[in-house]
Formats: sequence, structure tokens, C-alpha cells
Amino acid sequence: MKTALWIAHVTVTDEESYARYAALATGAIAHHGGVFLARGGDYETLEGPDRSRNVVARFPSKQAAHDCYYSDAYQEALSHAKGASVRELSIVEEL
Repeated sequence: MKTALWIAHVTVTDEESYARYAALATGAIAHHGGVFLARGGDYETLEGPDRSRNVVARFPSKQAAHDCYYSDAYQEALSHAKGASVRELSIVEEL
């Protein structure tokens, strides 16, 4: 089974609310087998909009990544990110 990545590019507009999101999302991601490969840190944007926070998490499968996103726990976390950030999030299956 192929693993899959969540790739997120984020501009945080409300640090306090986004911190609540991050705290809750961490548990939801781990519950679905996700592990962080990158979470913030130094970056260089070569194309597209510059987002100051970049996150990559690996899941055991594309289905696990999908299920995590739509889980009640992650949706609860996400409610704190909405209005507190501008985000793009994709699931990409690894080779």
C-alpha cells in the first residue's frame, strides 16, 4: 500500500486561534497514523503565493489521510483554523 502526504501551505492571521487548531490537529493526525515530516521551519517559495507556514505529514495510505481530514476530531480542530488562516491543503500519494 502506498503512503500519502498532506502538504499544507498556510498564512496564519490569528496566532491564538491557530495554536488551538495545531494542538487539536496533532492528536487527530497521530490517531490516523500521520507523522510530521515538516512543520514550519525555514523555507523558500519558488512559485505561487508565499505562505509562511508549510507542513508535510505522512500517512500510511491515501485513505488514512482522507479519513483523518473528515474525522470529527480533525473537523473540530479545523474550526479553529477557519478565520485564523489562509490555507491550501492537498493529499498526494507517494510513489
